[in-house]
Amino acid sequence: MFLDHPTITATNSQTEPDRIERLTRVYGYVMALADQAGNAGFVEKVSQIHDHKGTLIVFWNDAPNDDERGYFLLAWASKIGDGSSDVEHEI
Repeated sequence: MFLDHPTITATNSQTEPDRIERLTRVYGYVMALADQAGNAGFVEKVSQIHDHKGTLIVFWNDAPNDDERGYFLLAWASKIGDGSSDVEHEI
């Protein structure tokens, strides 16, 4: 079991704990996409994911490629995410 998963945070998480739940589901979706693609090193690249008022912000240890950015876009736009394409990336 890999124990160094990214930090998951959200604006207003104290009053809206469902935001953290949603991010946890999104992260699971993203990891499944990476696993399906055979992207074994992906888990070490992401340091934090944060929900800021409906915008997903992904913080990276190493620069992502287009496919890796796409994992988050697909997950956030899905019914388990926010249903939007509001995803930002910080390196």
